[in-house]
Amino acid sequence: MSVDHSGLEHEHVEPVCADCWAWDPLASQRRDTDPPLDVLLTGTVFFDLIFTGLPKLPEPGEEIWSSGLGSGPGGIANLAVAASRLGLRTGLVAGFGDDAYADWMWETLSGQERIDLSASPRFENFHSAVTVSIAHDGDRAMVTHGHPLPAPLGPQVVRAPAARSALADLAGDTSWLPELARRGTAIFADTGFDPSGHWDPQHLAPLTDCFAFTPNALEAMRYTHTDTVEAAVRALAERVPLAIVTDGSRGAHAIDSTTGEQAYCPALPVNALDSTGAGDVFAAATILGTLAGWPLVNRLRFASLCSALAVQHFGGSLAAPGWGDISDWWRTVSAAAAAGEARAGWIAEQYGFLAELLPKHPVQGVRRAEGTFALSSDAEHGHR
Repeated sequence: MSVDHSGLEHEHVEPVCADCWAWDPLASQRRDTDPPLDVLLTGTVFFDLIFTGLPKLPEPGEEIWSSGLGSGPGGIANLAVAASRLGLRTGLVAGFGDDAYADWMWETLSGQERIDLSASPRFENFHSAVTVSIAHDGDRAMVTHGHPLPAPLGPQVVRAPAARSALADLAGDTSWLPELARRGTAIFADTGFDPSGHWDPQHLAPLTDCFAFTPNALEAMRYTHTDTVEAAVRALAERVPLAIVTDGSRGAHAIDSTTGEQAYCPALPVNALDSTGAGDVFAAATILGTLAGWPLVNRLRFASLCSALAVQHFGGSLAAPGWGDISDWWRTVSAAAAAGEARAGWIAEQYGFLAELLPKHPVQGVRRAEGTFALSSDAEHGHR
């Protein structure tokens, strides 16, 4: 007997159950009156080419060979794929061109990753933005080419299917934000580095309509004029109900004023292959944990785990973990803990909450980045 993604118990006849194939961690909490989407995203989609395994960065006039190459949808697609793979019903509003890259990204996102693109426009005689990323020595360098969209996306965001939550980039177009907040959508806000160095507090004015703010440590301290991450997150908690400040390998700090919780979670140490999209995976996991009502420290731990799993693969969006990856990690850690490994025992204790969350049956596997884009997906042929 098992429980499928709709929350109904049924017998399994075949080893792989079609009803359980797409795992829904929120199934037991869903109501008929819920909006059709869990999260709505908007932004620019890029076609990413990621080179890894370089012995060094090339000098002018020099050609070097990399041992790894991946391609996949990038930009806001990183967050969309991460959210969908964690079981969130995800909608994306992004502008797509009419070139081969756009065709492949559309099929990958809507067909393979089950992301709702019904509010995403396609523009004639417009080509996709392209980014070449070089991962080397724990960091990355990027070269991008693209053009502004022929029309703004704000009107499409307002007309998109309703969602329980949405993510806003405060450095981008936020014209749609007040309307969605008025409808009751929980807005999770992010921002970016201010190249002007001014760190004008007015950049954070839209936070009045936001539920959560998730900057990194540098951004948080600069905008709040504080000297420590702890002081920065306290200052931000006075402006939004949920403040989360990520601090790279040092972990994440958070305060949830709606529950009175304050938490810190150290990062899980891993050998990172490609950090592209790690922050997006963290954000997606945080949104899931918040919608599910998990304790704050468990939200941070889950987000830290998902990010750690993502950076062990190259490919940005297609490096995002699915529930099969999370289940595999938990089985490995649990086995090591049972064998008496001290560090695994500590990790298993911290992440014990996963035991009640993980699917008890095979779920759909996730596809990783390939050296070039395929004409059709073979993702359905594998499962974890």
